[in-house]
Order: sequence, then structure tokens, then C-alpha cells
Amino acid sequence: MISFCILLTHGFAFAQPNSPTQDLSSIDRAAKDFLQLQTSGYPGEALIAVNAIDNRLRLSECLNLLPFLPPGSKAWGKFTLGIRCTTPKPWTIYLSAQVKVTGDYYIAVNSLPLGRLIEAADLKKVTGDLTMLPTNIVTTPSQAIGRTLGTSLPPGSPLRLDAFKSFPAVQQGQSVKIISVGPGFQISAEGQALNNADEGKIAKAKTISGQVITGIARINGIIEIIN
Repeated sequence: MISFCILLTHGFAFAQPNSPTQDLSSIDRAAKDFLQLQTSGYPGEALIAVNAIDNRLRLSECLNLLPFLPPGSKAWGKFTLGIRCTTPKPWTIYLSAQVKVTGDYYIAVNSLPLGRLIEAADLKKVTGDLTMLPTNIVTTPSQAIGRTLGTSLPPGSPLRLDAFKSFPAVQQGQSVKIISVGPGFQISAEGQALNNADEGKIAKAKTISGQVITGIARINGIIEIIN
């Protein structure tokens, strides 16, 4: 890969003559070890590449290398990775990196109209680089089967989670079960939902006694209060 780095220095970050210099291969190892951790939960197989550091660069020896991702960055596709030295002489460099993730995803076998209730026969599994695809891609059949499309899809289109209609887990006016959970106990009561809420979102309900409670919406008309 083409050598690329941006160096930001603090104090005397460039190594002085006859002073210890930083082993550049240790920076590369630290960057790759960090990215291995960042990508450990990704679906599929992650291929990590970090652009080589210019071997003419002489940095003061570092006792504590801290790799990091700049705010708003993610180890996905092409991105910038930072390596910070905190002691004894601070310096920071930024490296160009790329993560490719080879994994399975699902496409539409045929043209799928708006309102289509997805069946297994509508899906085809393919393998590719997930970082080159739209976000929220469907990677398991269970994410799509039994759900209703909120848009039409041409054949061969990757299925996305946001292509499906969203139905509230709790609907306003619905009779709900209110569950209060705490260490070693669980209490339940009946009530009526006061708002629509998707799963995992805030829901309010009024109990039979008239008390208004706030909790987390769960499927099947459940509002969970965590103590």
C-alpha cells in the first residue's frame, strides 16, 4: 500500500540524534490489534489493511501507544485511524486504513411490490463485501420473513431493514401488561397505553388505579419498568 500518515507533534516528538526512536512496526501492530478488537463482532470475515508508515519517519520512542478512532469514524470501509503517544514525549499520527467485511446478505429474487409480505421464496442469499452495501442490510432470513415491505424493490436489490413497515409494539388505547423488574422480583399489572411506541422506545400507560407510569415498550403489548 502507498505510505500515508499525518503527523501532529507536541513538544519534541521527532527523535533527536542518538536518542531512542520508535519502532514503526510496533505502531502497525498496535493499529491492527486495535482494529481486530473493533471488528470482532462484525458479521462475516473482516479483512484489515493499514497503510504503511514512511520508514523515513523518526519518532521519539513511546512507552504507551494508544490507537483510537476520531469522533464520527468507524472501522468500516475506508477511514482514518489515530495513534497517540502519551509518554514520555507526546505525539499523534493519523493513518489511512480499510476494513472489508465478507459476509452473507439477502437480495430480492423477483420484483417485490409495496405491501408484500416477505416469504422465504422471495429471498436469495449472496456473499459480498458488506462495507460496499447500504447500511441496515438484511443478513439473516429471520430479519425479513413475515415482515411487510414499505416500498417496492426491483429484482436483485439488497433488502434493508428500513425497507419494511414499522408497526408499534404498543399502540395508544391498547390494553397492556405492565411489568416492574428488579433484583430478585417481578411485579405485573394491567393498564392502558397512552401513546404509540416501537419496541425499545419510551411508552406511557395508565394503571387501573389511575396512576401514569413510564417504561420501555416490548412486543406483545408489554411495558417494562426496570428498577
